[in-house]
Amino acid sequence: MGCILSSPNDSGGNRRKPGSIGDVSVYVPGLRIPKPVDFAQSLGDYLSKSTVERLSALRTRIVVMAGQEGPTVTRTKRKSATQHGGSTLADLLQALEDYLPVLLGLVDDGSNLQYKVQFIWVNQEDEAEETAMSNAWYEVLSVLHLMATLLLSQANLLLLPRTSNDGSQPKVSEENRRASVDIFLKSAGYLDCAVRHVLPQLPAEIRRNLPVDLAEGVLRALCLQTLGQGVDIQLGMAIDSTKATLAVKRRLACEMVKYWQQAQDNITNLPLANGWGEKHRLYVKWKYIESKAAAYYYHGLILDEGNTEKSHGMAVAALQAADEYFKESKKLCEAFNAAAPLSRNPPLWGTMKYLSEKIPKDTSSKVRINRDLYTYERIMETAPTLPDFALALKPDDYQLPQVSPSWRTENVKGGQTGSPNNNLKG
Repeated sequence: MGCILSSPNDSGGNRRKPGSIGDVSVYVPGLRIPKPVDFAQSLGDYLSKSTVERLSALRTRIVVMAGQEGPTVTRTKRKSATQHGGSTLADLLQALEDYLPVLLGLVDDGSNLQYKVQFIWVNQEDEAEETAMSNAWYEVLSVLHLMATLLLSQANLLLLPRTSNDGSQPKVSEENRRASVDIFLKSAGYLDCAVRHVLPQLPAEIRRNLPVDLAEGVLRALCLQTLGQGVDIQLGMAIDSTKATLAVKRRLACEMVKYWQQAQDNITNLPLANGWGEKHRLYVKWKYIESKAAAYYYHGLILDEGNTEKSHGMAVAALQAADEYFKESKKLCEAFNAAAPLSRNPPLWGTMKYLSEKIPKDTSSKVRINRDLYTYERIMETAPTLPDFALALKPDDYQLPQVSPSWRTENVKGGQTGSPNNNLKG
């Protein structure tokens, strides 16, 4: 089924542990870094020299570039390219896209070649420093995860507010917001493909031994939170639009709650560790509570449009819940930023800039009773149920590329198909 070797924390020192990652608009997981492998030693007896050299060249390029990007990919004060021909996020993404069709030749038609190479990647959210597996599907999974992570880093850079030349408040352009939604859908497409089409290719024992960074729950959570952030951007644009109704805004806010709730459900019981994992968990919880504040706020405004005493009472309860969730979200935000690696909030913009002003103001104006009589528990007990809407935003329909045409002329020496019987170690 493939060799499984995991190195504990104290054995390496290869894990990237930045002290601070700067401003965070989008959570970017710690970058998993590939380590060099010797294709010639593993595949030299089975493949032509040209194919081995091509695999080696493509993967070595990724190893070098990821090593350069690793310390900086989550930082926000970075140049688009380093000096002396250094890599950029776009270059690394392209290198990964170039590598995949050639890599997939190792797993084509159940080829036994998929078990010949031990692939090693440095983990971030797992207790093990790194994980080595002799299964090419593990490599495909790691590549898709890295591609999704790089896109999230691109989205974060796009969504950091910039001060305009006229000295006005920092903001994010509509162009950047629309571009970020496309990036979120593309990143979610990679993650969705990983869950639906790559994980099932791995034997059960391999799946149980995957690092938590690549656990199904983490991949699903990343996919869902990516979609949730896409809806957050859509809600922000609806808030800015004079044509968007309260009903549209409430629907978007309620959809956002469902994405974040499902993301939280997927990682609740996973052993996330080593700073990055705990930071990931706090981010999801923060955004889940923040989305509930938005949903209850808009639900309250719509209920308040009713002419009955009951609807007004329900509106008050919804707005009180929004206010409490908003206060809780601010505490979770502080906890997220304080968790290692340290981070900061950029200047407020979009959805939360608007709601941070409106929720306290509208709640205090609507609540005509002595709020001191209501405890947090009492407010949550009386809050009306949020309406349930179908989720509209879906991941891009990404499919793994076709195997590179270079494999058509490859005459594999020895047995091509079958499954390993004696390759499990560790």
